[in-house]
Amino acid sequence: MSPRLDQPQPAVGGLRTRPAGECNLDQLSLGEVMLRLDPGELRIRTTRSFAVWAGGGEYNVARGLRRTFGLRTGIVTALVDNEIGRLIEDCILQGGVDTSYIRWLPFDGVGRSSRNGLNFTERGFGIRGAVGVSDRGHTAASLLAAGDIDWESIFGGVGVRWLHTGGIFAGLSDTTPAVIEEAIAAARRHGTVVSYDLNFRPSLWDSYGGRSQAQAVNRRLAALVDVLIGNEEDFTACLGVDVPGSGPDLAQLSPEGYEAMLAEVARQFPKVRVAATTLRTVRSASVNGWGALAWADGRIHRAVDRPDLEILDRVGGGDSFVAGLVYGLMEKGDPAVAVEYGAAHGALAMTTPGDTSMATLAEVEQLVKGVGARIRR
Repeated sequence: MSPRLDQPQPAVGGLRTRPAGECNLDQLSLGEVMLRLDPGELRIRTTRSFAVWAGGGEYNVARGLRRTFGLRTGIVTALVDNEIGRLIEDCILQGGVDTSYIRWLPFDGVGRSSRNGLNFTERGFGIRGAVGVSDRGHTAASLLAAGDIDWESIFGGVGVRWLHTGGIFAGLSDTTPAVIEEAIAAARRHGTVVSYDLNFRPSLWDSYGGRSQAQAVNRRLAALVDVLIGNEEDFTACLGVDVPGSGPDLAQLSPEGYEAMLAEVARQFPKVRVAATTLRTVRSASVNGWGALAWADGRIHRAVDRPDLEILDRVGGGDSFVAGLVYGLMEKGDPAVAVEYGAAHGALAMTTPGDTSMATLAEVEQLVKGVGARIRR
């Protein structure tokens, strides 16, 4: 589906996107892209071969919007210019995401000055949960600092309708939050909508000030954005939002508790026009309850619940939810429709391997309409 070229989409709580005709990109992500090594049905410790994918919380959104929803997307990141970096670039190119905004750092031969990030992830099955082992210290993306990217030329010259970034990139180092703030400031000067996925990762923050630092950074950034996404742990750990009944186990929070949580987020961050969350109940690594909520215009919109969603690979389900939500807000202008697109896209993404979606727009729309999994031939 082609973006409308004549005018902005209908407002959602005052949220308007720039006309597609005056922008070269519909969406731009800011974040790290790693090489994921996937042992398939085996375990990391026992496999002798890996499938490789490119993945990263912010990048996954750009790829989903490009491959599933047909929008023009790009990624701002940094990679080391060696064979691993070029492999990651090749994966990005296969996804159709614009690589013009990648900052390439020279390779010193061993990776002392900077390196490319690796992410080993096994999928889990039944009672055995998924396992992720990140190897991302001192990566090229973590070294990005304020002044490295010419944001004025991107938002003022190239033109971008929507910027997406998040808490994973913010937690990489003590310089990346300033890069995000710089990007948001430029985006706002040129009328670009900004979304932010909190995406709390304890392993990123444990050696960087822990939860107190995560809250200080994320509260500062959340106050600047239009659309804020997270789950219950994200909102409590990253923002310190206290909702009765909340805790580390998402199943502890009732649907009413989630609604109260989103309303409280909107109250504490008045610039936020849309706040959204996925609803995941882990029954096993292979079967999850799956749903989503969005707050907009003072109302809660709830997607159809899928209480027994069968999962092949859960990684990237939340990012694919964000992609569907962004598409719905940009192209449909209706938060109730947007949350359905997000939940359906996230569900489909978890039925295929890798971090990014392999779904088509037709499949997403069929699922939104309630069409089942009967064979099509």
